[in-house]
Order: sequence, then C-alpha cells, then structure tokens
Amino acid sequence: MISTEKKALTVTELTQAIKRHLKTQFTHLSVRGEVSNLRKQASGHCYFSLKDEGAQISAVLFKGSAQFVSHMPKVGDQVLIEGELNVYAPSGTYQIIVHRISDVGLGALFLKFHELKLALKKRGWFDPSHKKPLPPFPKTIGVVTSPTGAVIQDILSVLKRRFPRFHLILSPVKVQGEGAAKAIKEAIVAFNELQCADLLIIARGGGSFEDLAAFNDESVAEAIFLSKIPIISAVGHETDVTIADYVADVRAPTPSAAAELAVKELYLQIKFLNETSTKFTSLLKQSIKQSRLKLIGIQKHPLFANPLGLLTDYYQKMDGMITLSEGSMNQCLKGHHLRLAALEKQLKNLSIANRLKGLREKLIAYQKSLRRGIYFQLEQKTKQLNGKNFRLNLKDQMDKYLNDRKRALVQTVSHLKSINPKNLLKKGYSIPFAEKGASVIMSVREVKVGQQVFFHLHDGNLEVEIDRIDPLL
Repeated sequence: MISTEKKALTVTELTQAIKRHLKTQFTHLSVRGEVSNLRKQASGHCYFSLKDEGAQISAVLFKGSAQFVSHMPKVGDQVLIEGELNVYAPSGTYQIIVHRISDVGLGALFLKFHELKLALKKRGWFDPSHKKPLPPFPKTIGVVTSPTGAVIQDILSVLKRRFPRFHLILSPVKVQGEGAAKAIKEAIVAFNELQCADLLIIARGGGSFEDLAAFNDESVAEAIFLSKIPIISAVGHETDVTIADYVADVRAPTPSAAAELAVKELYLQIKFLNETSTKFTSLLKQSIKQSRLKLIGIQKHPLFANPLGLLTDYYQKMDGMITLSEGSMNQCLKGHHLRLAALEKQLKNLSIANRLKGLREKLIAYQKSLRRGIYFQLEQKTKQLNGKNFRLNLKDQMDKYLNDRKRALVQTVSHLKSINPKNLLKKGYSIPFAEKGASVIMSVREVKVGQQVFFHLHDGNLEVEIDRIDPLL
C-alpha cells in the first residue's frame, strides 16, 4: 500500500523545487572543461557541452551574453566559463547559463585528433591520388554500421526508392564505446578478404565528439586506406568530420547521401532509360496518330475516288503531242513533195529529147523568120530598082548573100549534128537510165548493187543488173 499521509509532489513541483534549490546554492560559479557537441542556432544562441575525463554538463550561451565574448569557442577547446546553474524544466536537465567564457587551449581529445590527422596527412593517406573511383553500377553494397537505429533504415529507404533491385550485405558493429573501433576495422578487413561487395558504406548517426571517437581511431583509418573495395564514409551530421572521412574514397554528409552516391550512376541510367522510353513511346504514338490522320485525309481525297482523274491531264497532253507531231510530219512531207516535184520538173527540162526538140523548133522558126526577112527585103528592093544592070547587080548580091546564109546554115546544121546525142552514141558512148526512158543516172552514188539499169546506145537499149560499184576517189 502507498502511504497517503504525506502529500505527493508532481513532477513540475519537484523540478521547480530542485531549480530553486540549485539556483540559490550555485548563483555564481566558474567551471573549466572541454567544449563538445557545439551547436549555433539562427537565433544567435549557442548550445554546447562542457566535459572532462569523468563527466559532462550542458551549457548555453545566450545571444545577449555572446555579443560580449571576444572569441567564440570551437569543439575541442579548453575553456573557463562563468555563470549560474539552472534546471531546464521541460527535459528535467540541469545546465549552466554562461555569462562569460575564456579560452585556455585545446582539449586532450581534440588535440589527439589533430595530431593523428597531421600524421596521416604526412603519410599521404588523404591524397586524392589514393582515392579509388566508385563503381558506376555496384551489384552488391556492403554496409558497416549498427543494426539498430535510424542509419540502416535511412540507407535501406533510399536504396529501395532509387534502385529497388539492390543487394545489400550488413556487417553489424558497435559504432561507439569500448571495442567499437576494433569491430569496425575487422568488418572492413572481412569484406576485403571475402570480396563479397563492390562498394562499402561506413556510417553512423550524429553525436558528440566523444561519440565519434571510434571513427577517429588510427586502426580504422588504416583499414580504410588498405581496402581494395571503394569506401564511402558517412559519419555523423554534415558538420561532423572524422579521420575516417579524410581517408575514405568519398565522404558523404549523411548516411542517406551515402546511399544516393552508391547508386547514383545506376539511378541516373535507369532514370534516363525510363525517360527515354517514355519519350519514344510518346513520339511513336504521336507519329502513328499523325500518320493515321494523313492516311484518312488521303483516302478522302477526290483523286482516290476516281483514280483516272490523275491521268486526265496526261491523256490530253499526249493527244496534243500526237496532233502536233502529225501536223509537223504532214508539213514536212508536203515540203518534200514540193521539192520532189521541182526536181522532177528540172529533170524533165534537162531531158535530151526535150532539148533536141526545142532546138529543132527554134531552128525551124529561125529559118522561117530568115526567109520572111529575105523575101521582104527583096520585094522592097525590087520595087525600088527598075534597071537591068541593077537587077543583075542585085541578083549577084542576092546570090552572094544567099550563099553566105547557106554556108552559115550548113555550119549551124553541122554544129547541131555534132552535139546531137545520137551522133555521140555512134562514137561508142551510151546513156544510163534508172528506168526505161525516165531519169538519167549522173553518179555511181545513185546506183545500188542488184539494181536494174538501162543503157541507151545509138542502135538500141541494154538492160543490165549491177553486181559491183567502183567509185572514183
């Protein structure tokens, strides 16, 4: 049974009583220690822990007092603070309200951290030349962290979201306290011996400088440096930096960021392929839609309802060209006929028989005209002359004139006989004709082998078949 004789205090009453008691007992105090877990708020207030080898206490430096501090402390600084003790009722914790603060040097842990950092830097463990590139498409991701807590859940959540088909191997280790550094080192060595991962993530959540001590251990730094497997270090929050971060191939500000870096290339490739597939599908659907609309438009075109309409203009053009060609051919044939008629007329005029007939007619006409002229002059002279001597003289003159005319006529007749083709034929010549009594052959180019040729001689005609032609050069 719980006694009800004494009145029970509420939590608030108890906390307020403790607060009054502590404030009256510790109204002004000075405390020396090492600054840790420093947080500066946007409001201007500064929260941190003051610690030594055996304990730690919370402290707060409000904005009003901070403006009088000449040098703001850093994590690892040994400081001397002056202030008063207070109890923060909502969390039931006690803290020092700092009024003044002075720097008395680096803390032991922070000094050890800087000494190790400088030593490893001299060895070249931080050089970019020793950094191994992360595999673009890791098949298996190894994680060295605590099996409980938010870190592993954050990593799993990011990997599930960015690459659902991931393969992860967890090596559960302590991440703070005694034996944590040894466990982390052994996990890294085991992954390298088994070669069961393409990439390692070493991670833990945020905490004080002491909480991250395992990741500032030299043995852990050595295991990271000697690892053949690329390592991403994701220790604490973005502002927390450890030796493991410096030695690792890549530092991530948070465990979630480490998971994103682990599958960054793969995620980007899958994202690119998905976006490309979506884009090509959209373009293909759009192209098919446009082609279908074009096909429908083409099918509705009047020309496809009456395909002969496509050929109408060509038919008319062809008819026009045929008419034009026929007209041109008729005109050309007409011209050739006219030229042929003219040539036939010229050939007819050049015919020997026609020429002889014309010369004979001219000779007869000339004789008649000469006789009429002579008789006319004789009649005129006879009328003028009446004497006998005159008649005799006239008779002599007339005889002489007639004899002269006769001689001229004989010469003309002789000349005509000399040019008469018939007389030439008697001398051994002949006249070739392409056809009987038709056209005279003037050149061997007018004759073909096998053609029938007629030769006119003075006493008859010969029909000959040409079997060879020898033109003169």
